[in-house]
Amino acid sequence: MMNPAKGNTSLLLLSLLLVCPICTSLDTITPDQPLKDGQFLHSAQKTFVLGFFSPGSSSHRYVGIWYDQISEQTVAWVANRDTPLKDTFGVLSINGKGNLVLHTQNQTTPIWSTNVSFSVSSTNNSMAKLLDIGNLVLVQQDSQRVTWQSFDYPTNTLLPLMKLGLDRRTGLNRFLTSWKSKDDPGIGNHSFRVVQNGYPQTSLYMGQTLLWRMGFWNGITWSGVPQIASKFFTVSSVNNQDESTWMYGIVPNLPTKVIVKMVVDESGTVERSLWQETAWVEYWSAPQELCDKYLNCGPNSYCDPHNEVIFECKCFPGFEPKSSRDCIREKQGMSMCNNGEGFVKLAHTRLPDTSTAHADMSLSMKECEQKCLRNCSCMAYASANGSDGGVGCLTWHGDLVDTRIFLDLGQDLYIRVDAAVLAQYGKKNGLTQKKRMMAILGVSVAVMFLLMVSVVNCFVMKKKKEKRHSTYSYSADSTLQYFEDSPRRRDLDGTRRNSNLPLFDLRTIIAATDNFSIANKLGQGGFGPVYKGLLQNGMEIAVKRLSKCSGQGIEQFKMESTLIAKLQHINLVRILGCCIHKEEKMLIYEYLPNKSLDSFIFDFGLARIVGGDQIEANTNCIAGTYGYMSPEYAMQGLFSVKSDVYSFGVLLLEIITGKRNGTYHHDGPSSNLIGHVWELWREDNSMKIVDPLLDETYPANEVSRCIQIGLLCVQEHATDRPTMSTVVFMLSNDTPLPSPKQPAFILKGTYNSTDRSTGAESNSINEITLSKIDGR
Repeated sequence: MMNPAKGNTSLLLLSLLLVCPICTSLDTITPDQPLKDGQFLHSAQKTFVLGFFSPGSSSHRYVGIWYDQISEQTVAWVANRDTPLKDTFGVLSINGKGNLVLHTQNQTTPIWSTNVSFSVSSTNNSMAKLLDIGNLVLVQQDSQRVTWQSFDYPTNTLLPLMKLGLDRRTGLNRFLTSWKSKDDPGIGNHSFRVVQNGYPQTSLYMGQTLLWRMGFWNGITWSGVPQIASKFFTVSSVNNQDESTWMYGIVPNLPTKVIVKMVVDESGTVERSLWQETAWVEYWSAPQELCDKYLNCGPNSYCDPHNEVIFECKCFPGFEPKSSRDCIREKQGMSMCNNGEGFVKLAHTRLPDTSTAHADMSLSMKECEQKCLRNCSCMAYASANGSDGGVGCLTWHGDLVDTRIFLDLGQDLYIRVDAAVLAQYGKKNGLTQKKRMMAILGVSVAVMFLLMVSVVNCFVMKKKKEKRHSTYSYSADSTLQYFEDSPRRRDLDGTRRNSNLPLFDLRTIIAATDNFSIANKLGQGGFGPVYKGLLQNGMEIAVKRLSKCSGQGIEQFKMESTLIAKLQHINLVRILGCCIHKEEKMLIYEYLPNKSLDSFIFDFGLARIVGGDQIEANTNCIAGTYGYMSPEYAMQGLFSVKSDVYSFGVLLLEIITGKRNGTYHHDGPSSNLIGHVWELWREDNSMKIVDPLLDETYPANEVSRCIQIGLLCVQEHATDRPTMSTVVFMLSNDTPLPSPKQPAFILKGTYNSTDRSTGAESNSINEITLSKIDGR
């Protein structure tokens, strides 16, 4: 008689076998050995695996290839991306015609197929296997000839050794297309492809709209993104009668294994990432800057992001502005054909759009110049290959579009100009060479002089050992009396210079302001009084004499003053320097007439230096503008251009909500405005925070976009915040936005203040508290 317990166990095992798919591994798919849902096809070294999967929160089933030995499932290729299976009964097999087909057990019509034409004799000779580079190949078992491969039909990921571009013999064009969403690998709106018009270049599209040009491989790097070059990768580019393609590979024999992917995602970004231990780490992505956007500047102009906080479009040499973005020839109708014209070099450029360029790879740069000069319609020329001394000639014969300047990378572009402009730039170049020679000579003499002074100074110091000192005092009428026993050497305008910011001598400032005469006082602001001054060279200045209660050290003051000087742009008052003497700290600005300096002459940067309570009265001594400081500055004293991005984000959210961040309180996990906006954003209810005074007369999509931009600006880490130029681009364009991360720190605090209703000073302490938002 059977043991009842043993019988029950057998029935349970039998039930499990009937209900659960058998998870097995295969090394090939043959006519007699299909791949079913629950089975996997591994590459030889288990680098990649092919099988059935469901992306994200979707229940649909797809056949795909993903990395085999990393913890995060990362799908690199999908077969049936637009025809998903609705159940788990899918089968990938080789049919009677020798093709790889996908179907369900209940259907004979394939959902997806390789669709290769075979001869009758080879229909039962096919076999599919997965290579260690991630390529699924269909081969003839007898000859091992590849008849189809997944590398010829990429989805959203470019793997090493996968070609991108056109096979001119077969007409096969390989390009990437984004997924529709994280849950849907169907063909999305964005594509990354090699455009064959003119001189082939790789570009990113949204539908038929060109968004960004990576350009062409010039033998050293990509013309549009010279910063992408890496010691880990190689690039092979081919452009001949057979094909116009490129691919990248990993440098062999590296000390550690490199796992890399290049993806065009559903938001319209091309990014390259490396797998590091437990996560993918992005080390390059585009487009990022405003200058990356295609045609951000108009014809015959170029985008220069380095001189201003907001980008600037500038005209090419020999052109003048037609509008804010377009440029035309300075002298319309003037002949530039055999009339003494020549070329002016524009360095460090992303070369213009090459879809209309002509290429001759046999010419040297000198021959290229002569060819362009002989053709009166040729507007510019450049090298097509910089790896071999500039071999290869590119010429443009119309408007030059989509050009930008890089800081220290990029290529030289030679612009055709008339004889007058050529002479003008020739004088400049000659003068520049002369200045360089003089500078070299001057530095040499200065070094010798400093060496001599140092030797003499050491000898004198040993003999004298006398300490220099400076004292100052205030007389009864509060005028400053100044004494110095050994005046330093200084420039004619009374300034001494460090590497970044001029330091004004106190004696110079006293003389310029007539000892801070009340007659020269322009006004009293939250950070101290402002005085008008006149330097000996006739320059008018404004002197901001800062409150002594800021509590900041001299070196920190110098460092932050230097940063403010670097952050200036055309809409801010220009800082000329500073003056420091014991507890005295003064900022020297250019003087603006019409009482424009009566109250405030500073941006967020100065508010961080000296503190402020945002009222036009004497400043309370708190270390930073309450509610607007970035976390890294408040906690560690670290600051950058991204610190002001944080402050801008706070202001943006305040404008939308009609509430102040520093005084807003809410009965929730976060007691301030940013925390409450984040909680509502996470719950998809962010519109509840919009100022009720707007009475729902606003465009909801634009307000929601502004809220998202505000949250992106107040991210915890400065690297996660956009630059201000990117913020401007986000506000001006309807492109997809990245999802904000949780703002990690919320500013709370109390500070000494006066009760406006009673005039009495409160007993609150002077502190700032940083607290973590509770997040899920």
